[in-house]
Amino acid sequence: MALTVDLVVFAVANKVLHVAVVERGAQPFLGNWALPGGFVQPGEDALAAANRELAEETGLDLGAHRVFVEQLATFSAPQRDPRMRVVSVAHLILLAGDGTNLVELRSGTDASDAQWLPVHAMDRTSLAFDHADILAAGLERLAGKMEYTTIAAQLVPEEFTLSALRDVYAAVWQAELPAGNFTRKMRTSLTPTGRKVQAVGAPASLFTIGSEWISPPWSRP
Repeated sequence: MALTVDLVVFAVANKVLHVAVVERGAQPFLGNWALPGGFVQPGEDALAAANRELAEETGLDLGAHRVFVEQLATFSAPQRDPRMRVVSVAHLILLAGDGTNLVELRSGTDASDAQWLPVHAMDRTSLAFDHADILAAGLERLAGKMEYTTIAAQLVPEEFTLSALRDVYAAVWQAELPAGNFTRKMRTSLTPTGRKVQAVGAPASLFTIGSEWISPPWSRP
């Protein structure tokens, strides 16, 4: 039996939720899109392997970016890998961005290509192994936690506008939330910085995370 890691890496740009994928350059599933990941080496724990595999396959150095990482689930179906019995520890990774641009990915090791794909528009059924199930679990974890925590703020800069945060909700939940209701709901969980940035029409206030929790929680559309 072997141990691997698989990584669900999300980022938001232009109100669209993207996931990092790599094109497999070796069998099995040669040419298929897959989540970044690979085998845990002797002397590594799962998190160290996740950091290494992501850097090797996509060029993403988690230490160089503002990121949120948490263990997602363990996937252990007997036939999930045609090579041998393989158990995978999946991780959810949220990559903060400016809401417009995505960090460039560079393929390496056994990946022929590395790209960001729009989660809600992609054909998940063509993903290698059981990565469609892993991606679905990552999406549900993120969408669910956005109801009662400020995890959505992990996808924007450390200081952000309410509009930028609302764009994350639109990207993940595929629903537009009214600006007024959104502001009233979120203000108690955020801390104003006293600074503003120029926005369309008028300067917009900047906020940071004030509390991990949203109370009362959202009811997801």
